[in-house]
Amino acid sequence: MGETLKLIIAEHKSYRPQIFMLAKSDLVKTYRGAALGWAWAVIKPTITLFVFWFAFSIGLRHGKPIAGYPFFLWLVAGFLPWFYMQELITGGARCIRKYKHLVTKMKFPISIIPTYVNISHIYVHFALLAVTIALFALFGHYPDIYLLQIPFYMLMMFMFFTVWSLFGGMLSAISKDFQNLVNAMSSAIFWMSGIIYNVDDIEWQWLRVALKFNPVTVIASGYRRAFIYKKWFWQDKVSLVCFLITFTLFVLGALWAYRKLRKEIPDVL
Repeated sequence: MGETLKLIIAEHKSYRPQIFMLAKSDLVKTYRGAALGWAWAVIKPTITLFVFWFAFSIGLRHGKPIAGYPFFLWLVAGFLPWFYMQELITGGARCIRKYKHLVTKMKFPISIIPTYVNISHIYVHFALLAVTIALFALFGHYPDIYLLQIPFYMLMMFMFFTVWSLFGGMLSAISKDFQNLVNAMSSAIFWMSGIIYNVDDIEWQWLRVALKFNPVTVIASGYRRAFIYKKWFWQDKVSLVCFLITFTLFVLGALWAYRKLRKEIPDVL
């Protein structure tokens, strides 16, 4: 495992300029050909938020203020990281197969692909973060000291989904069944991640703890802790420990997959 980790680090050092160049290229390709271009990075999430706001506030009439904030802002704070994580749950799993020409037509390190794909999506996340902060300000809730922990949650999110993309991407490259499994599970991950409800409000303690082993839950709750509840990340040690355990397991899984499969994938693709 140690040798594999050293190899991945060395590959990233050697291809550092190409990582950012490919990340930019990936971002440009995503919105190329659309008349509104990059505006779709904001339009698509806005439509999603409107639908959920309408369903809960108008349809079901459960959109009551939470912690002194309008339900809409509470919803926005949780959906902000979800838009990034949603793209990487399925997109990360298919990233190597999507860019198979880099693997089959040239000697390009497979470990680089998940990294630049994640970087291209984090650019969009920065834009949505700026929009979210401006939206809160429009409602009279201006940036405060608690937002200083957002970069910490962003780092957690980026690191986990880069590791996930390497692990899931390699398994999906070998087996399309794994990609189909990920696609089938994406909806379940959303509904069990506390995006539209507060996990801490669940009655059973064992279930609250179990759900916190899902990194999506930890990160979405963390963003709400910064924007809405005004609490620091170290005040919820259980979430941090659960995230660390899950992250470590996926790191080990990614290292195992890279050591076992990196030489086979070019032939399979």
